[in-house]
Amino acid sequence: MATEGANPTRLEALILAGGAGTRFGGNKLTALWRSAPLIYGALDAAFAAPARTVTVVTGADHAVAPVAQAWAVARGVEARLRIVHAVDHAQGMAATLRAGIAALPDDADGVFVFLGDMPLIPHAILPKLAEALAAGAMAAAPVFEGKRGHPVLFGRALFAALSALRGDAGAREVLAGLGGGLALFETRYPGVLFDVDIQQSDLPPLHGEGESR
Repeated sequence: MATEGANPTRLEALILAGGAGTRFGGNKLTALWRSAPLIYGALDAAFAAPARTVTVVTGADHAVAPVAQAWAVARGVEARLRIVHAVDHAQGMAATLRAGIAALPDDADGVFVFLGDMPLIPHAILPKLAEALAAGAMAAAPVFEGKRGHPVLFGRALFAALSALRGDAGAREVLAGLGGGLALFETRYPGVLFDVDIQQSDLPPLHGEGESR
């Protein structure tokens, strides 16, 4: 188990943004989606999290870094933004996750992991995840209609397991072995499951009116 009472002020955030976006046609995260670069949604959510820094892990699309930097400068939060390039990004999502974990501050107690192609994460769930980690959970995640969604907040005790992942399955196998160590929170907002895979992707059905993003 993670150490009970993890310091909620020593949390970080990662945005995994290393994929090639092949199904989308390439350059997915910097393409316009609902009048703004797609990655803006993930940036909005990550910077709304109770995290000290937000690290964007880049890979195939070299335009991601300048787009993220411009977003942060425009909002006056560039001091919290970090950019890390995953040189082995072609190996899959695990490669970008490993690069992000390796870049975390040595004293980090936990890390929110956001996906760059998920633009509709509800901001209201983020403090609840942090509270669960502080109370002793090893990881925490939202759930919509019985399905686990994103982002996932991982405690420090799982950093080594995340760093050992390979392939494109993300952290599913790490989470699958946690049992009661994984805290799950129901949300009425389907944005925790919604991602953009193809250019025609649009908003999911609206549920959870009143749940702040």
